[in-house]
Amino acid sequence: MTDKQDSHFMALMSRLRYIERWALMRCSRPENLAEHSLEVAMIAHLLCTLGNVRHGRHLDADRAALIGLYHDASEIITGDMPTPVKYRNGVIRDAYHDVEAEAERSLLDTLPEDLKPVYQGVFTEGEGTEEAYLWHLVKAADKLSALIKCEEELGSGSGEFATAAASTRAKLDEMAAEMPEVADFMREFLPSYGKTLDELL
Repeated sequence: MTDKQDSHFMALMSRLRYIERWALMRCSRPENLAEHSLEVAMIAHLLCTLGNVRHGRHLDADRAALIGLYHDASEIITGDMPTPVKYRNGVIRDAYHDVEAEAERSLLDTLPEDLKPVYQGVFTEGEGTEEAYLWHLVKAADKLSALIKCEEELGSGSGEFATAAASTRAKLDEMAAEMPEVADFMREFLPSYGKTLDELL
């Protein structure tokens, strides 16, 4: 049995906790990329479950959760670029997507060769209608997590998040019009965020 070269992949993933989100905003409570990724994974799993149970879909909820866990992994290398900067114009957006794709390739290159194909499928969208829809739900989960953070900050008195909350909610309303799972989440699960523990229990 030959010795295999050390893989840095998981050690790099552990650094998600060092990447701070909302870096240009004054936050009442910092949020790191590890906790955001966990929340996105849980929401994405629930959105797919709603789709399967209520809307006749055949989505792989476990896969959606896995994609959610890794959806921002490239930011271990690039750092978190604020949304208003990232999408300020087409040139910046396209350049950032290229940098993001290169960062993902760099991360995949730290894996042993026999594992790369498995994780390639987590970083890259496959083919088919259901697969495309699943990725859209993960993106919706990402937006829902952002809205939850914005409203948490607003509830803590940080007016800094008012514009971000309004634009994120508007985008989610558009998504909900196309994806009933998102509408279900916003109607049934979103209102509980911000309640006290006594109220929740």
